[in-house]
Amino acid sequence: MFTIKQPSTILFGKYSSRDFNFPEHCLIITSKGAKSRGWLEYLKLKNYHIFEDVEPNPSIETTEKIISEFKNSNFSHIVGLGGGSSLDVAKFVAYKMKKYKILIPTTFGTGSEVTRISVLKVNGRKKSFHHDLLLSDIAIIDSKFIYETPEQIQKNAFIDACAQSTEAFDSKNSNQYTKFLCEKAFGYLEAGILNGDKEKIVLGSLLTGLGFGNSSTTLGHALSYVFSNDNYSHGHALAFTTSIAHKFNNSIFYKRFFNIVKKLGFEKISLKQNLEEAAELILTDKKHLDNNPRYVTKKDLIYLLELIKDGKSFG
Repeated sequence: MFTIKQPSTILFGKYSSRDFNFPEHCLIITSKGAKSRGWLEYLKLKNYHIFEDVEPNPSIETTEKIISEFKNSNFSHIVGLGGGSSLDVAKFVAYKMKKYKILIPTTFGTGSEVTRISVLKVNGRKKSFHHDLLLSDIAIIDSKFIYETPEQIQKNAFIDACAQSTEAFDSKNSNQYTKFLCEKAFGYLEAGILNGDKEKIVLGSLLTGLGFGNSSTTLGHALSYVFSNDNYSHGHALAFTTSIAHKFNNSIFYKRFFNIVKKLGFEKISLKQNLEEAAELILTDKKHLDNNPRYVTKKDLIYLLELIKDGKSFG
C-alpha cells in the first residue's frame, strides 16, 4: 500500500494568485526584490507584515530570526512568495508557529510548494527536514511569474526540476503513481526547455513536486550538497552531480538529462573540500543514498567527485 501526500488545495493557472482573495494581516516571507518587482501589489495584499531577507541556501538561523521578530504580531496566515529558499523558510516558520500556509512559487523547479520537505543550512551544512505539517495548506501555481524571472534563476530552477523528476523515478522509494508523475513531469520539462515553452515547464515543475515529494531524490542530490556548501547554487551543482549519478546508475534518463544541461549552458563546477572528507560527509546522507537504485561506497563517491571536479564525466 502507498500513501500519497499533497496540499489540501492546489490552484493552478496564469493569474491564479492575482485572483485569489488573501486574508488581511498575513506575514509575507520572501527575498529582496518582491516589492520592487510589483509582486505584492499584484497579489492585492492588504495590511500585511513582511520579512524580505531570505538568503539563497537559507539557514535555520533565518527561521529563528523571523519567529523572534514576529512572535507577538497578530497574523493567522503565512504567505511564502519566491523561489525554493523563500518557500522552505516560510514552511518551516509556519510549522513552528502553527500558522496556516499559503505558498506561491515565482521560480519553477524546486516543487517546494507541494512537498513536505524544507531544506535549511544547519551549522553551515544543508539539512532536509521532513514532516507532514510542512505541507502547504494552499499552493498557488501562477505561471505569470515565470515570464519575469531572470534567466540565470530560471536555468537553476529548471535543471532542479529535471533532477528531481528523474532521480525520483529511479528511486527505490518510487511506486507506480510517482513513476507516472515523474515521467510525465520530465517530458513536459524537456519539451518546454528545448522548445522554449514556459507553460509546459510550469506544469512539469508542479508534477515534479507531486512526484518526488511522494518518492525521494537520490545520489545526485546527495552529491550536490557538498558543492552547495562551496556556494554553488543548488541547480548549478545538480546539473553535474545528477548527470554523473545518472551515468553511475545506468539511468534511462542520462543522455536526455545531460542534453538539457548542455542546452542550458552550465559552467563546470569544482570542489574546495578534500575529496575523502567530502565523501565521508555524503555517506551520512542516508535519506538520499538508501533510496539510490545502486549501492554506493565511499570509494565510489571519491571517484565520482573526482570526475565532476575534472570535468571528465560527460559527453
